[in-house]
Amino acid sequence: MTIATLVRDHAQRTPDAVAMREKHRGIWREITWRQYWDTARAAAKALRGLGIGPGDRVAILSENRPEWLFADVATVALRAATVGLYPTNPAGDIRYLLAHSGAKVLIAEDQEQVDKALAVLDDCPDLRRIVYLDPKGIRHRYRHEILTSWDDLLQDGPGPEPELAAEADDLAALVYTSGTTGRPKGAMLTVSNVDFAISVLLGEGGLTDPPPGPRDVLLSYLPLCHVAERVFTTWFNAASGVVVHFGESIATVQQDLREVQPTILFGVPRIWEKMLAGVTTRVAGASRLKRANARLWLRVADGIGATLAANGGRHTAGSRLRYAVGWLLCYRALRERVGLRHVRYAASGAAPVAPEVLRFFMGIGVPMHEVYGMTENTAIATANRPGRIRLGTVGEPQPGVEVRIADDGEIQTRHAGTFAGYFRDPDATAEAITADGWLRTGDIGAMVEGTHLRITDRAKDIIITAGGKNIAPSEIENALKASPYIKEAIVVGDRRAYLTALVGIELETVGEWAQRRGLAYTTYRDLSAKEEVVALVRRAVDEVNAARAPVEQIKTFRMLPKELDHETGELTATQKVRRGAVAAAFRAEVDEMYRKDDMQRGPA
Repeated sequence: MTIATLVRDHAQRTPDAVAMREKHRGIWREITWRQYWDTARAAAKALRGLGIGPGDRVAILSENRPEWLFADVATVALRAATVGLYPTNPAGDIRYLLAHSGAKVLIAEDQEQVDKALAVLDDCPDLRRIVYLDPKGIRHRYRHEILTSWDDLLQDGPGPEPELAAEADDLAALVYTSGTTGRPKGAMLTVSNVDFAISVLLGEGGLTDPPPGPRDVLLSYLPLCHVAERVFTTWFNAASGVVVHFGESIATVQQDLREVQPTILFGVPRIWEKMLAGVTTRVAGASRLKRANARLWLRVADGIGATLAANGGRHTAGSRLRYAVGWLLCYRALRERVGLRHVRYAASGAAPVAPEVLRFFMGIGVPMHEVYGMTENTAIATANRPGRIRLGTVGEPQPGVEVRIADDGEIQTRHAGTFAGYFRDPDATAEAITADGWLRTGDIGAMVEGTHLRITDRAKDIIITAGGKNIAPSEIENALKASPYIKEAIVVGDRRAYLTALVGIELETVGEWAQRRGLAYTTYRDLSAKEEVVALVRRAVDEVNAARAPVEQIKTFRMLPKELDHETGELTATQKVRRGAVAAAFRAEVDEMYRKDDMQRGPA
């Protein structure tokens, strides 16, 4: 079984049922299972005509859209592997990923992505063809023989039917890690890895109850080259028939959520934090009467969330009654507004999230679940299950999954979804997997009451102060980022006498806060340097400090003068902070915080 055979089976059983919808010029257009499979099959024939066969790689450099899935399924149908590239990757990253993967064909979305590929073409000897999806600016201006449009590819293609036969150890996807500390590594996921992930997530004891099905709707918006979005968009769709929606761009996600009203929604912490910040901003900017009503019911929601958190996600009679009244007077309209009215299962993963953020959404009726997995174990490890939620943990081992804590505190997993290794990197593979088959996750954690896994931090991020105290920075950072006014927080203090932090503001939220107070500003740098904004952030820092032991408190902080950026190397393509790059870029600010005269000012 592969995603190709699953899509084919849907096309045979329910050819006219809707497989996905795409928004084009403001209108949602339906794509049936018959259309899905016919297009994927035609693409497979065309790719075979270009010489793609078992073991080859086809790269995709595009935002989320139906063609991403068509190309993915077509590639797997030929026993080849898909290599997803982030559309935000600069040309230098594209050069490395195309050359390292040895991709023979690149599916590029538009002129911007084609230009990146053409700029590095001389360094990618294996690349034979670039297929562009959007012809605007390309068709009549570019004369390069390596270029072909998607439409022409499908029309020129007819060749032999894809055989659809697959071996369990066939490479199905080559997923490159984000590369927070070095070059991205290509994790090899096989047909059997994907099959195991699907069976766990959709089987008994999987993520949702009941399991996903054709009545469920999803919005695809996180990058499809990330394994988590591949799970929800491609694998859920192919295996269970959930209807996937593709908006017009990443900039329209909030509007798309309101229109689609998904029943299943996965988000990284940044998504949930931004959504919470948006609610805070809208409440603050409402009329006096509406503001008073919203604040009242959000206080009630905080109590409901606390009750749910204390009861594994289950209501008591009292919390259920309070929610029923709140639903009529506030929560229904609020959830409709943010696109969460019909969500029956919501998950946060890929990075730690503050429990306060999860509790907020639980309080307004969104069933939140923190989950844990990584590329190297096909996103399968642990999950909080309905009725057994424990905030501050990433849940229980999923069916068929073994989890252990090594002597040094590292979390290790073992199951049939463990990847086949890093592509063209046997040394890194040997480092990642123990002799007895356990995957070294690189995360530090512990079991809570023997059932739920709690992650402390990444092993490489643990701070050891000059006094020898081990501190997990992510816990402090997540507590700071629970504030709607703080977007980034990077705790500093390794081998130093005390902790400090670099703090970046949430421009939209702080901007509206400033406007309501008549505080004029011009740029991000100007706004973040305002005394009033520094005081606003200081209050958030003081609140976090109040709940922590002195050694874990932020003694002082500095405002980041700019937003962190992928282009300048401070963030990965998945928006994870590259601590080394940030420390180097803002060395002056860090050094300033450790001058003796600065400490005399006392705690932040």
